[in-house]
Amino acid sequence: MGDRVKMSDGRDVPVLAFGTSMVSDLQMRKVLGQALDVGYRHIDTAQVYGNEKGIGDVLREYFSQGKLKRDDVFVTTKLGATKMLKDDVRPAVEESLRNLQLDYVDLMLIHNPCASKNRGDGTLVPMDDHGNVGMDNVYFTETWKELEKLVREGKITAWESATSTLCKPDTVLSVATIRPVLNQVECHAYLPQLELLEFCKKRKVLLEAYAPLGSAGRPEEFKEGAKDEPVLLEEPVLKQIGDKYGKTPAQVLIRNLLQRGILVTAKSGTLSRIKENFQVFDFMLSAEDMAAIGNLRNDHRYFTFRKLFGSHPQYPFRIPF
Repeated sequence: MGDRVKMSDGRDVPVLAFGTSMVSDLQMRKVLGQALDVGYRHIDTAQVYGNEKGIGDVLREYFSQGKLKRDDVFVTTKLGATKMLKDDVRPAVEESLRNLQLDYVDLMLIHNPCASKNRGDGTLVPMDDHGNVGMDNVYFTETWKELEKLVREGKITAWESATSTLCKPDTVLSVATIRPVLNQVECHAYLPQLELLEFCKKRKVLLEAYAPLGSAGRPEEFKEGAKDEPVLLEEPVLKQIGDKYGKTPAQVLIRNLLQRGILVTAKSGTLSRIKENFQVFDFMLSAEDMAAIGNLRNDHRYFTFRKLFGSHPQYPFRIPF
């Protein structure tokens, strides 16, 4: 895989995205500029991240100064779980466009198949007094049909990020008049998503990995009490392989996914690691090394979202993949 790949709709997408989850608006004004200067041309954000305005400010600066043109940058954002009702979709997309200061986004994902109650006050993750998410049983096919209208208007291209929306069986594919192009899921050496990758390939849907390095450093609220979980970056075999190429374990993990034909979203807030994560196009892992990384599979999932959405009827992780 080179630095770009063609989607089923004929457009090219950069295979390595700069992830922005848990990066504030204030931080974004610093780190996004660094990422663009390093060479990232794919930006991955979401309404729930709360940093679309910061991204928009940086992009406006780069466009106005002639550092980049709009066509140089591929922007992905995600529809929030509180915005999945038919009447909420268009206003939510238009708000993202205003925040990002763009006429269109290159890709709009349905962030989560588990819809949450829209309180009408801008709350992105509505919680009750007991710490539970206020659920709403909106079926994502309703959301998809509304997004298709915006695709026809040239404002977005849409797909969703949870595996269950692909299956049970081919749910979105069975109703879509505009076919999906990409499915973003947790994917790394522990959770290689072999079955899902094959499923997507047969349907000409690209697979994109988030948490490609494992996510041992994620906030405590996402660990859900996990103890003594494996730390992917500390696997000895990754250092051994990296030493052969003069690369770090992180670079080995990203390269492994790219060679498997999987797009990667890599996040960092420090310049050295932003650079490191991007320096993965100048080496090729051998078949032996790829097999050794494949042997790390243990199906460990860092993000189960069980505490937030485990009781939701659309909870995605009740199926095999």
